[in-house]
Parts: sequence; C-alpha cells; structure tokens
Amino acid sequence: MTETPENHFNQPLSGNQMPRFAGQASFFRLPIQQDAEGLDVALLGMPVDTGTSNRGGARFGPRQIRTESVLVRPYGMATQAAPFDSFQVADIGDVAVNPYNLLKTIDSIETTIDKVLSAGAKPISVGGDHTCTLPILRSLAKLYGPMALIHVDAHADINDEMFGEKIAHGTVFRRALEEGLVEGSKMFQIGLRATGYAADDFEWSRQQGATVIPAEDCWYQSLAPTMDKIRDIIGPDMPTYFTFDIDGLDPSVAPGTGTPEPGGLTASQGLEIIRGCFGLRLVGCDLMEVSPPYDNSGNTSLLAANLLFEMLCSLPGCIRRR
Repeated sequence: MTETPENHFNQPLSGNQMPRFAGQASFFRLPIQQDAEGLDVALLGMPVDTGTSNRGGARFGPRQIRTESVLVRPYGMATQAAPFDSFQVADIGDVAVNPYNLLKTIDSIETTIDKVLSAGAKPISVGGDHTCTLPILRSLAKLYGPMALIHVDAHADINDEMFGEKIAHGTVFRRALEEGLVEGSKMFQIGLRATGYAADDFEWSRQQGATVIPAEDCWYQSLAPTMDKIRDIIGPDMPTYFTFDIDGLDPSVAPGTGTPEPGGLTASQGLEIIRGCFGLRLVGCDLMEVSPPYDNSGNTSLLAANLLFEMLCSLPGCIRRR
C-alpha cells in the first residue's frame, strides 16, 4: 500500500516505483482487500457471461481490465479531478459467481453489494454481462428507493423474456422498472441503435416515461449539452445510478464485446457522458460487456479502464484541482 502523508488514502502504485508491466494486477494498481470495510469506493469484478445471447467471453472482462488499468494515472488532466486524493478506494476482488446457475449468481451479486453498502462504500462494478446490473440495482434500492438511471448501450435491454427466461442481459431494465428500482421519468438511455424486431422496439421504455436518445441523435456532435439537460432533469439530490455497456460505443473503438453494433458513440462522447454526471448524486456505477477474446489489441479493455477512472472522477465530492 502506498499512502500520501496528507490524507492517508490509498494511492495507485507509480510507474516510477514499479514498471507498469510488472507487479500484481489490480484495478488502477490499488491495494487489494477482502471486503469494503474502511472504503469510500469499492471496485469489484463480476466475471459473468451466463446471461449473454451472442458472443461469450465477458467473464474474462474484470481480469483484463485490471491488466490494462495499469496505464491509468491518478489525475484527470482535462477535469483536474483527483479521485485518489478524494476517496479511500481499493479493489475488493471478484464476486464468487456460479458459472452453472445464473440465478444463484444474481443472488451472490446482490448479497455482495449489500455488504459493500453496509460498510458505507459505493460500488463501482466491472462485468461481466449486463445481467449483473439487475442485482446491483436491487441492492441499492433497499437503501435509496427508486433511483434515476443513466444507461449507455446499443440496446434497450427491455425484453420481457429471452428464450423463455425472465433474467438475461437483454431483460435487465424491464425488470428494474417493473420492480420499482428505477424511476421511469428519470431514466435516460443513450446510444440505442441498429436493427430490431419491430418498429416499436424502444417504445416500451418511452411508455414508462424514460428518455431514449438514439445513437443517430448523437452523431457528429458534443454530448456535453445533452448531459447538461439530463442533470437539470434529474437534479442534484436524486440518487442516481450510472451503467455503461461498452457496446454503446462504436466497434471501431470498442470491438471487444459480445453484441457489437455499427454506428455507435465515439470514445470522446463516452467520456463526455461520464464527465457530464459530475454534479449528480451518483450512488454507484458499472461498466459491462467487455469481452477480451474479441479484443485482440487490448484497446477495448484499456478504454474501459479509462471510463472507470472517469466514473471515480464524477462521484460527489471528488476534488477538482482548479
């Protein structure tokens, strides 16, 4: 563990102390501990791809993102954000999943997040497929009630069933709305696109009061004004959850995912969305659906690690050095 004398918060291991290609792989080269006790923010992996419907491999996402996160340094140069001077953060390892039983895995994730919250920490979770977000929301709703939701994705994930199953990566946000975990009027889905089964595939979300922002409405423009509007609608006091499916980005910048769709968001737009969450009452975040077997260069996992860093920078109370 490396500590600063001023605040005694955990600091990432510097590349000048140990080469970035060496040493133990953890999220951002932070210390690893067994639970969330004493933490403000707990980083944890969810190595699950049992809920996927196309290409597998997301179970390897947390491990590879840890590996690529060694290149992320401790300060945001554009925002001047200093998350590791603001919060006590550590990597608490992976949820003990059951690779043969998705429902048992869902229960294990919910129990794990319950423990993180009882320790007083905020969870930032790394998947794994998007099924993982449902038990996270279930756990958070016990503490906060219905939350606002910002959801970046190529897909709405509002199927009623997939192959007769109510729980899968494409049903998450229908279940979340049905169970009252999310406030429909403060739910935003950004980046939806590509082909579907019917013209009204995205309409169910809208019928619940959600705002759908298709990828086509994002092309060729900054998303900072969009995020200004979203912050105004949600307000500073509403508990808000942020979930980022990496396939919300275009395959040209994030090919390593199970269900890629052309015409997606750019890497810079992904950064703008997360930076635009600063000022909201974020109570947790996740990044899902990175599949390293389809990420030959490692660039998808590297981008994912940088997006996770931006989530830390957007949490309430993060110091800005300006």
